Amino acid sequence: MAKDLCRVARALISVSDKTGLIDLARALAGHGVEIVSTGGTRKAIADAGVAVKDISDITGFPEMMDGRVKTLHPKVHGGLLAIRENPEHEAALLAHSIPQIDLLVVNLYPFEATVARGASYEDCVENIDIGGPAMIRAAAKNHDHVAVVVDPADYALVLGELVANAGQTQRRTRRRLAHKAYARTAAYDAAISNWFASALHVDTPEWRAVGGHLTEPMRYGENPHQSAGFYATGEKRFGVATARQTQGKQLSYNNVNDTDAAFECVAEFDPARTAAVAIIKHANPCGVAEGATLTDAYLKALRCDPVSAFGGIVALNRTLDAQAASEIVKIFTEVIIAPDATGEAIALVAAKKNLRLLLTGGLPDPRARGLSVRTVAGGLLVQARDNAVVDDMELKVVTRRAPTAAELADMKFAFRVAKHVKSNAIVYVKDGATVGVGAGQMSRVDSSRIAAWKAAEAAKAAGLPQSLAIGSVVASDAFFPFADGLLAAAEAGATAVIQPGGSMRDQDVIDAANEANLAMVFTGHRHFRH
Repeated sequence: MAKDLCRVARALISVSDKTGLIDLARALAGHGVEIVSTGGTRKAIADAGVAVKDISDITGFPEMMDGRVKTLHPKVHGGLLAIRENPEHEAALLAHSIPQIDLLVVNLYPFEATVARGASYEDCVENIDIGGPAMIRAAAKNHDHVAVVVDPADYALVLGELVANAGQTQRRTRRRLAHKAYARTAAYDAAISNWFASALHVDTPEWRAVGGHLTEPMRYGENPHQSAGFYATGEKRFGVATARQTQGKQLSYNNVNDTDAAFECVAEFDPARTAAVAIIKHANPCGVAEGATLTDAYLKALRCDPVSAFGGIVALNRTLDAQAASEIVKIFTEVIIAPDATGEAIALVAAKKNLRLLLTGGLPDPRARGLSVRTVAGGLLVQARDNAVVDDMELKVVTRRAPTAAELADMKFAFRVAKHVKSNAIVYVKDGATVGVGAGQMSRVDSSRIAAWKAAEAAKAAGLPQSLAIGSVVASDAFFPFADGLLAAAEAGATAVIQPGGSMRDQDVIDAANEANLAMVFTGHRHFRH
């Protein structure tokens, strides 16, 4: 049985990220640990005045092939894999002059960061680490005797153990570090395989790996009895995972989910063209609007469903300014997310200590390729992100009456929003703002009726004499299988309809639209969102 405490007499250090390296090397040297290192790591340690051996002093071979071959050698892997107090292993070490390695400190070539900055195919390949993962896996397998560190954040843990245990590490710590090491190489390989699939346009690779790095352990998941953590995949996409939180309490699982939905929705609106605001509740838009200013857009979005907006998420497509901030903080809001914020706006939000403000530095590209992953019992459902944008679609007028320019603008707006509403989705829009949203119903006609009811309720809240749906346009995320859903929209006051088309009964629906004097266009694209 392996001993609980193992002495660290020799450490092999080879790191891409030099954070904390010199302090680590000095502390190890202070414990009498012999340090062996490679390339730039060895030079950095030596330049700091710490005694260090070159890896070639052990292997007897120089680094070669532009550093591709330096640690792939029996004298390295033998030193990592040898089981202490195993007579055969000890004899092999002695016969081949292989020194034991008790501590391995490795962090990998920055492959994920290289991909994220949009590097060339060749540069990405060059940043695939080979020797690092091989050593990490070897040391982690032999964790009964060897400690392996893959994260600078764990340097203090190891050094603390050496102080507390007279230069030795504990078994439980080595096991924890081994677990982290295998998780790191798994996520690293997942990033590489998914990059290959994307670069080679392989939509359904035979093996699909998913990996991420814990950015924050969460208090709980959707419900208090569920554990949860927030993991970053390294994808170059502005959003919650890359945002800077300037203030407010910790984000919850539901906050992250809803805030992501809000920011993806508002990103459909080009900030160079118009200011836009999306208010989200339970991952569904309860109000979306565009305007000359963020304040104008926010007030129009709020009018759509002021009751649901309470405790919601507010996403903006432009820099949050003081005027907009002063309006948003008038009601209880969980999160504000924006590309940036002025100092005055940040100060206004700071008065609400529990309100989270997230600044992302930019908007996600709604046209960008990416993956959507969902678990099912015994498997994963993986699909391409819905990156279809209505501005790129060929809209086909299918009714006798063509939409007016104003109707067409609102129809495109409505279809942008419908993409982000849970199916079955119906969205009423008028003058660049949602006026009624029906989401997540089993029947499309029920979604139509709920959206119409919401529009009537919003009018009452605003003190208006008639429903906001009067004179609106309506979008459906999928085709109308029967005319009843379309007729419900017409009864609510809609004058034009945008939908994908493609039903066996399209002609019946077109005939009903003509009978009601509705203008209708087909997009040819469906936006189911389950």
